[in-house]
Amino acid sequence: MRIEIKFGGFGGQGIITMGHIAGKACIYDERNVVFTPSYGPEARGGAASSNIVISDEEIDYPYVTYPDILVVMSQEAYEKYAPLLKEEGLLIIDEDLVRLKNGEGRVAKIPATRIAENLGKRIVTNIVMLGFFTGVTKLISYDAIKKAVLETVPAKFKELNEKALDEGYKRGIEWQEE
Repeated sequence: MRIEIKFGGFGGQGIITMGHIAGKACIYDERNVVFTPSYGPEARGGAASSNIVISDEEIDYPYVTYPDILVVMSQEAYEKYAPLLKEEGLLIIDEDLVRLKNGEGRVAKIPATRIAENLGKRIVTNIVMLGFFTGVTKLISYDAIKKAVLETVPAKFKELNEKALDEGYKRGIEWQEE
């Protein structure tokens, strides 16, 4: 089994961090994984994406070409990467930042930015989305993603990030049950 995942958004949203944390969590789950970041021309505001390939076998080609799962947090990322999503793929979006066109297949939506703002800091939007991704896909265990988040974020923000992860994960589980 090989699964290709692309996280997309703009610089400053924590897109690279999402891929890094997801990749680390896969290692905790004892899965083979490759993480590849991609930056746009600007550090903040430009296009950003990160990719992970998860496999039960050795990964011989480390790049995402046609993602099985696409997680987008900006309209620009949606426009750029949605055409690459496999026909039976899963699109996960921040519903407040991405407007869909007609013809999408499976779509999971969450108001990640709004949830983060309600938690007190918009900066944890990426962690809300990572929790949602984990709950929706079940590709990574909750324990592994939580461990990876708490080891990655600054100590003074661990509690906030844990709340953000929990809220996103809870919404992902609810989406699964629909």
